[in-house]
Amino acid sequence: MRTPSPPLVMTDGQREILENLSKSRTAPQREVTRAKALLYAGEGMANTAIAARLEVSPASVVAWRSRFGEEGVAKLGRVRPGRGRKASIPAEKVDQIVRATLHDKPAGETHWSCRSMAKAQGVSPATVQRVWSARGLQPHRVETFKLSNDKGFEEKLVDVVGLYLNPPEKAVVLCMDEKSQIQALDRTQATLPMKRGRAGTMTHDYKRNGTTTLFAALNVLTGVVIGQCLPKHRNTEFLKFLRTIDSQVPKGLQIHMICDNYGTHTHDNVLAWLEKHPRFHLHFIPTSSSWPNMVERWFRDLTGKAIRRGVFKSVPDLIAAIEAYLAAHNDDPKPFVWTATAEDILEKVRRGRVALQIITS
Repeated sequence: MRTPSPPLVMTDGQREILENLSKSRTAPQREVTRAKALLYAGEGMANTAIAARLEVSPASVVAWRSRFGEEGVAKLGRVRPGRGRKASIPAEKVDQIVRATLHDKPAGETHWSCRSMAKAQGVSPATVQRVWSARGLQPHRVETFKLSNDKGFEEKLVDVVGLYLNPPEKAVVLCMDEKSQIQALDRTQATLPMKRGRAGTMTHDYKRNGTTTLFAALNVLTGVVIGQCLPKHRNTEFLKFLRTIDSQVPKGLQIHMICDNYGTHTHDNVLAWLEKHPRFHLHFIPTSSSWPNMVERWFRDLTGKAIRRGVFKSVPDLIAAIEAYLAAHNDDPKPFVWTATAEDILEKVRRGRVALQIITS
């Protein structure tokens, strides 16, 4: 007859660790089972009885006892080398998939898909997806960029970022821009409301009912937006909006206004008006760089929350919706917080230009 295994010897500290692990609801199931088996072994229960109770093989219980005797609880949850499922795809094939993803394209197409790569490499689409996920490769995605060629890029950027991070005293900083050609779109059929199991629906086609232009100036400190809808965005309308700003900003404050290089902002009529109103100071962002102007971020919210899914039978309906959103925003304004320094941005731009030179050379 086989000699029964003696009770497993363990210290009080080891027993406490195993008891905590055996009651865990977050640890892997194999570790919980192993901890219970070792506790039973410490109580002197036979290996076959432990195996029957935990529904594992007696050989597993013997192996766990042996490993505990060699290593204790320090490496209890570690899987030993050589165990587990072996890799089903050679490393050479993985390298081929990665190399083709980065340097080749499928015939007649601009980028790879899981299926086209799987067909080209003789593997399954799931294998391609695992390889791409492990290496952070996403051929289906592309992001846009634009490096400004403005000769005064650095000077303008430092000026604008300086206003965000260190605004002048006794002054307001306004981010100003026009959102032009906002279309009053009506749908050709009635929209259907959302209900359980179905999203709201609207027709893909539409009827154009005219356009309007929104002039907006975002107060960097408070988040309040001064807005005005006008038919066009010529210097005449810009002067009208400047007068609106002049009337709404307290007279004792200087006005530093960040805007883009649109010709309307430097028209002779505008320059003449600015000379008569010396508290206005215009700061221009670099060309091809709308991102330093924080009012663009507010325009994005306006489009997504009030315009894109709207139904407007006329321009006045569109203007009413814009003004309603503007009023709701100003009732509880939340300013955007600028955190990037000019030095960080310039360093990133330099890296981008170096990378662009390497690709084009």
